[in-house]
Amino acid sequence: MFIDTHTHLYLEEFQDDSMTVIDRAVAAGVTRMLLPNIDGSSWEPMLALALQYPGKLYAMAGLHPTSVLPETVEKEILNVEQQLETGRFIAIGEIGIDLYWDKTHQSLQEEVFRQQLRLAIKYRLPVAIHVRNSYNEVWRILKQEMTPGLRGVFHCFPGNEIQARQVTELGFMLGIGGVVTYKNSAMQKVVAEVGLEHLLLETDAPFLTPVPFRGKRNEPAYIPLIAEKIAELCNTKVIEVAEKTTRNALNLFNLNT
Repeated sequence: MFIDTHTHLYLEEFQDDSMTVIDRAVAAGVTRMLLPNIDGSSWEPMLALALQYPGKLYAMAGLHPTSVLPETVEKEILNVEQQLETGRFIAIGEIGIDLYWDKTHQSLQEEVFRQQLRLAIKYRLPVAIHVRNSYNEVWRILKQEMTPGLRGVFHCFPGNEIQARQVTELGFMLGIGGVVTYKNSAMQKVVAEVGLEHLLLETDAPFLTPVPFRGKRNEPAYIPLIAEKIAELCNTKVIEVAEKTTRNALNLFNLNT
């Protein structure tokens, strides 16, 4: 059994065949899929899909850093907290800092990241952290806001072995996706160094498709391809990757009940 801990199945790339994609994932052994929110535009399609597949799809509540804009941020954060009050979410996500596309609102992104970490503490939920060209900024704020009980995953972990150790020593997981299958990917060394006890599997579908489908739409059914590469790097069997990463996900997101 596998768990895809980060997939955007509610996006328009899946609007014509989401049912088929989900069935294909289940057939491939991916029995649970976790849906991170983006912003106000994604609540409705995400929640509708999760409601359609109880026990298979689980929703997160959060505001993505690229959607942090001065004219809408107050309303967006209020919406996140109102959604959290319903008690139907398994995590706060996708939150964090993205300095790849635009640094114009960096200070605002940092403040919103802090706010959402505090929501995670308040509602006792794990966080799914987006880190793009922003490891140092995310790490600084996380250390400042860290309290007992705050936990989560660095989605699509972007760092090196030293940074991976920092993250895992703090008690956070590393989200590993299709990038690990790319030729000469730095994630291969990180995975081999860190080991299975700190890893979660994810696709970030429809993005970051693993080899041999790179360049095409990603989907949760490709999780076994990621697991195969991790098994190779860790000198173990795919079944052990499945068992340990699934247990990690069940524990982090409290999916055992």
